[in-house]
Amino acid sequence: MAPAVSSTQPAKKPLSIGTALPYEVRTAMHIKGLVPSAVEDFSAQEARAYEQLKNKGTDLEKYIFLSWLRNTNLNLFYRLVLSKLKEIAPIIYTPTVGQACQEFSHIYPFLAPPNAVDGLYIPLNEVDNIDEIIANYKASIPEGCDPETTVITDGSRILGLGDLGMNGMGIPVGKLQLYVAAAGLDPTRCLPIVLDFGTDNQKYLDDPLYLGIRQKRPDDDEFYAATEKVLKALTKAFPGMFIQFEDFNTPHAFGLLEKWRDNILCFNDDIQGTGSVILAGFISAIKLAGIPARDHRILFVGAGSAGVGVAKQLVDYLVIEHKIPEEDAKAMFWFVDSRGVITANRGDTLADHKIYFARNDNGDTQCKDLAEALEYVKPTALIGLSTIYKAFNEKILSRMNEINTAGRPIIFPLSNPKTKAECTFEEAMRHTNNRVLFASGTAFPEYTVPETGEVRVPGQGNNMYVFPPIGLGAKLAKPTSITDSLIFAVSKSLSNTLSHDEIARGELYPRIERIRHTSAQVAAAFVHQAVREGLAQDQYWIDLVNANPASSATSESPDGTYSQAVLDEVVKRMWAPAESAQQLLPPKLKL
Repeated sequence: MAPAVSSTQPAKKPLSIGTALPYEVRTAMHIKGLVPSAVEDFSAQEARAYEQLKNKGTDLEKYIFLSWLRNTNLNLFYRLVLSKLKEIAPIIYTPTVGQACQEFSHIYPFLAPPNAVDGLYIPLNEVDNIDEIIANYKASIPEGCDPETTVITDGSRILGLGDLGMNGMGIPVGKLQLYVAAAGLDPTRCLPIVLDFGTDNQKYLDDPLYLGIRQKRPDDDEFYAATEKVLKALTKAFPGMFIQFEDFNTPHAFGLLEKWRDNILCFNDDIQGTGSVILAGFISAIKLAGIPARDHRILFVGAGSAGVGVAKQLVDYLVIEHKIPEEDAKAMFWFVDSRGVITANRGDTLADHKIYFARNDNGDTQCKDLAEALEYVKPTALIGLSTIYKAFNEKILSRMNEINTAGRPIIFPLSNPKTKAECTFEEAMRHTNNRVLFASGTAFPEYTVPETGEVRVPGQGNNMYVFPPIGLGAKLAKPTSITDSLIFAVSKSLSNTLSHDEIARGELYPRIERIRHTSAQVAAAFVHQAVREGLAQDQYWIDLVNANPASSATSESPDGTYSQAVLDEVVKRMWAPAESAQQLLPPKLKL
């Protein structure tokens, strides 16, 4: 049986617990009189940390404080995060992480004590020495703490902010904190990595405090060759490690996923994760829209890796769930990029990833912008991944409401961070007479309907609903690869986690406060599907699933179901911070 990770196991740095260290232990360690005499429980520490967090004047100051706390008292950090997740998640990840990345070279010395190891920085000119770099990392961590999960970026397309170079390290760090908080991965076995392959952003090349290498990015041949050396070295040093590609520019995001998805255990959150979480929300929205699935007309604004990834997963859903032929399902989608609606006869050379959705039925009609596209398509759903702030203005939102009299308009402004969002929840509510089915990529406040006093909660299509349970499921079942049908099962499972109250309120996603529970459910569904498809390699989970089948679902038609027996075992393996100091003391110091 695979060993469970629980809060009762000693931490790898057991004495980083500050004022919670028992007095007798201080005596044994010969530190009596070297620290204040009070011995506190973890709740008192948590209250003090939260007080300090609230006293910080800006979100960036809060980010810096929390980073220092994580690097000095891991247990306290995650106790605080889990108790205040809705409040803290936007600090450790979007939207605040965007600003933290932009300022990363300026705040780096204040995020952790000097020489603290908080990830790998792999410069392009040191790729041939990658084995030495990995050996250095192994020497810096306790025995038995080899990483099981990594998030890796080259900083070339950070959120909607563009090329941030080495400063993009904030993204892997933030993502892995969510892996731990949302799905209980062991924080001591998570490894953030930035490929410092230069930057084409002159602002950083000219910044005297920039900490990355000062050169332009390599051409494609050099990029792929260097990345291959890194990935081969990582998988050799840490066999079976789950690798998440994150925030690579669009061509490289697709290129890396295509090259490696069948060769190593990897996943691209921008393509697969975004598609999965938006599909889950879209499944819920279709149930509430009042329009048959096959009658929807779906208009995407933005045609990068995330947008195309989302659309392809929606196509798969329509094919699998609603039995719509693929060509008919594909014909339900239109894309607007910087030159207007994407058509096969527009006159420009389309990027490879745009060709699948290029329209061939437009005749001589070419729509040059969103307003023209709206009149031409008359969409039931408007999905934004454009990173264009306020692209869904009052005119666009009002027109969406007018077009959709037979059903409720679906409007998903998904761009991150908030400064790139196509519209806010309040704007969508006001300009659609409160009829909108809404999900955003960034957090927005609740909205009170003036006429009724009803409080409406915005849906947030946050990838943290899916990538943490995918990582947990991958760690447990050890699948040979992450298939499209596995991702589809995740979406179905997430849509199934809505409570009766959430459904009654018309919400598209479960409340963030329940994310540990929903992550366990989604991870259990992932494990079941991995076994169904013959992908799982861990015999314990294969036997458990076969002994406790959840449904008659197949690899071709996943339904996101799971058994209670598998769910119970998944929960046992989710790491959680300790409740008392005694849990973290090594045996020789236990009282």
